[in-house]
Amino acid sequence: MTERKPRNLDFESWVDRQIREATERGVFENLPGAGKPLPGEGEPYDELWWVKDKMRREGVSYLPPSLALRKEADEEYAAALRARTEDEVRRLTAVLNEKLRGAVRANLAGPAVDLAPYDAERVVEEWRAGR
Repeated sequence: MTERKPRNLDFESWVDRQIREATERGVFENLPGAGKPLPGEGEPYDELWWVKDKMRREGVSYLPPSLALRKEADEEYAAALRARTEDEVRRLTAVLNEKLRGAVRANLAGPAVDLAPYDAERVVEEWRAGR
């Protein structure tokens, strides 16, 4: 659609012709999402839907760094409880504790980081109880 509309044609007839020609060339066949409902159908309208979608696709966090750390700590703690061996539980707990100590030293933006380092032996006991 790089050509300009000729002056002597109605806009509608010019657009209709371009759509017809594209259809004849098969441009509209096998489009991704064909036959599927539109995402977000039935949900309330959100003016920033496109920003949220872009952030989700790019894996960008919109949480302040301190809250993102809290979320990450919860996920890593759960991962430690799903570990296969006690050594792996201790290693994952040590990595998590180092991140927490680094966050306290870095003074992250957002609410205060008030997470204390995890006791590796207590995490191992909880891991054993879950087995």
